[in-house]
Amino acid sequence: MFESHSYTILELCRDQQLVPLATLNDLNEEHKATGKSMASLLIEMGVLEKETLLRKIAESLGLEYLEGNVGDITNEVAASIQPNLARMYGVVPVRSDAYSVDLMAIDPFNNQIIDDLTFALGKDVRLLVVAPARVEGLLKLHYGEDDATIDDLLKQISGDDSQSVNGGGKDLSAHDLESMAGQTPIIRFVNLVIGQAIRDKASDIHFEPFEHEFKIRYRIDGALYEMAPPPPHLALPIGSRIKVLAGLNIAERRIPQDGRIKLTIGGRQVDLRVSTLPTQFGESIVLRVLDQSAVQLDISALGMPTDVYDGITEIIRRPNGIFIVTGPTGSGKTTTLYSALRVINTPDLKLLTAEDPVEYEIEGIMQVPVNHNVGLSFAAALRSFLRQDPDVIMLGEIRDLETAQIAIQAALTGHLVLSTLHTNDASGAVTRLVDMGVEPFLIASSLEAVLAQRLVRRVCKSCRTAYEPPAVLLQQLGIDPVDIGNREFFYGKGCEHCSNSGYKGRMGVYEWLRMSEGVRDLVVARASTLVIKQKALEQGMRTLRDDGLRAIFDGATSIEEIVKYT
Repeated sequence: MFESHSYTILELCRDQQLVPLATLNDLNEEHKATGKSMASLLIEMGVLEKETLLRKIAESLGLEYLEGNVGDITNEVAASIQPNLARMYGVVPVRSDAYSVDLMAIDPFNNQIIDDLTFALGKDVRLLVVAPARVEGLLKLHYGEDDATIDDLLKQISGDDSQSVNGGGKDLSAHDLESMAGQTPIIRFVNLVIGQAIRDKASDIHFEPFEHEFKIRYRIDGALYEMAPPPPHLALPIGSRIKVLAGLNIAERRIPQDGRIKLTIGGRQVDLRVSTLPTQFGESIVLRVLDQSAVQLDISALGMPTDVYDGITEIIRRPNGIFIVTGPTGSGKTTTLYSALRVINTPDLKLLTAEDPVEYEIEGIMQVPVNHNVGLSFAAALRSFLRQDPDVIMLGEIRDLETAQIAIQAALTGHLVLSTLHTNDASGAVTRLVDMGVEPFLIASSLEAVLAQRLVRRVCKSCRTAYEPPAVLLQQLGIDPVDIGNREFFYGKGCEHCSNSGYKGRMGVYEWLRMSEGVRDLVVARASTLVIKQKALEQGMRTLRDDGLRAIFDGATSIEEIVKYT
């Protein structure tokens, strides 16, 4: 029930004090561990009545709530919307006339439905809140199911020998490519692939052409999984379809292109970032799933140790200084910064961000996408920001000396600056800035704290099993078997809940470096990363490996994950 909006429902229950905060936090942990929606958990656990929750959702959205068990609808009313539109947007009409239509929606949170269907139907559209299961039942009853599988569609497409699908593509015109991309089987195949990825909670979808095969892979919880490969000749029409959706130049296959897709699949709005790359055998295309409802933008729910959480919330409320989050690509740096911005996003503060590109849209924050093609670099955006009277500035990344110098200048003139760096640990961020050419005394006087982080996979709660790890694994972690005592170690056996992977969801491990006077003195003296790290450890800093041990002993993750990522 309302699977894609667990965070919105969490906010609703918290803001309207429908559920005690401690209960909400427990349910949120259960939601992250099991993947069940927050709405389903609230009802299953008997915390809220279904009717109460639906009524509150309708109130918060300003929509009408249809009470009780909605009866059947007439065939005449059902015919007011085409079956493909009803299935795509997850809606069923309940009232309709020449000028307007009232639609029950599986996902009433999706505003895009109103805009798209007003245009498609040529009528005023109103959404109504009804139990999603009831809408799904009426959808199947009146419009049937689009029960084609990816394998069925592949057989259908492979059986089509027409040039429009099987053309080699070298000499095809833009019109030919567009015609191929517009074929119904290709459209349905791309929708099915994206829909399957969304259901499997994938973060990225990879379309990869090789000489004799065309691979499609999903990244789920940081690991890549391969689908049954389509025939190689489909690479061009599928790639063309994606480029049409993203508004890219369909005929240009010699240079990389970037774009964005917004579409609705099964009643749910999906936002995808598209990147194309010319390779020897065609264009490699990667779709990044930007699912704002699935990403956890509540800093209290990121699973940080108390001291790290308290440290960050203290730093981001300061009037000036620099706070840096560091780690490799895909370690959740941007999510942490967005979560921090949400905490301080109040009407009395002006917040500006420069990002490459903007990943999640947050109301109340001015977000600027960096565009190198027109000279809008991080440094150029940051210079303009200082003339916009901001209180807080977020930079997607400090990449060069110019950006670093302006960021420090901003911090020294009364602005709070949040940014990221690519370094292995927290102390490495300090020496990276020195290596860029920043004067050490400027770093010492402006930098307030550095957070290093990694994302590791959670052991699936449904198949979690205690075991005795081999001595070689304990040795890799630096653990003496004598020190273990009666602590237990866990791994996931693999079950239907985690697709037999043994893991479900991810969590963060953290290294928190607070800039003390002792550390500042070492920075000014141009001390090495190792010396700065040693000083921070003396003052109580936990390394990523140490925080990983905390997660292992809590039974949240496995030894293999911590060894792999720290």
